[in-house]
Amino acid sequence: MKSKVKLIAIVATVVVLAAGVAGGALWWMQHDKAATAKGADGKEAAKAPAKDDGKPAPDYKYVTLDKVLVMLRGPNGSAVSHYMAVDIVFKTLPDQEKRTKDHLPLLRTVAVKALSAYTVEGAQAMSVEDFARLLNKAYAESYAVDRREAPFAEALIGKLIIE
Repeated sequence: MKSKVKLIAIVATVVVLAAGVAGGALWWMQHDKAATAKGADGKEAAKAPAKDDGKPAPDYKYVTLDKVLVMLRGPNGSAVSHYMAVDIVFKTLPDQEKRTKDHLPLLRTVAVKALSAYTVEGAQAMSVEDFARLLNKAYAESYAVDRREAPFAEALIGKLIIE
C-alpha cells in the first residue's frame, strides 16, 4: 500500500514538473515573439494587416488644409486672446484628390465650426487623437446631412498649436 502511495506521489510530481516546464517554455516563446515585434526604440512595431486578400493596399494621396485658425473662448464663454492653429491632412484616393481639393472651403468651415466650441482649457486638455476624432465625426455628420459621400478616407492632424 505504501509503495502505491509513493508511486502516485512520484507520478504526480513528474506531471506537475512537466506542466511547469511546458508552461515556462510557452511563456518564453511568447515573450520572445513580443520582443521581436518591438522596434529598435522599444516601441511596438506596426502590425501587418490581419487579412490579406492578395490585393495591394490603395495608394493614398494626402491633401493639406493649412492654417485653420480658431479663436478659443474663455472659461465662462468670454472673449479671450487665445487661438488654435490646425493643419489638417486629408487621406484620399488618387481619383478623389481633385474633389477633395474642391471641397477644402467646406472642410475649413466645418473644422472652424467644430473647434470653435471649445474653451482654452478644454482644448489644452485634448490630445491630437481627440481632435482628429472630433473632426472626423464633424465631417461625417456634415456629409450625412448633405447625403453625399466624403471625398476622403480620413482627416489627420498635421500640426496643432494652442496659444
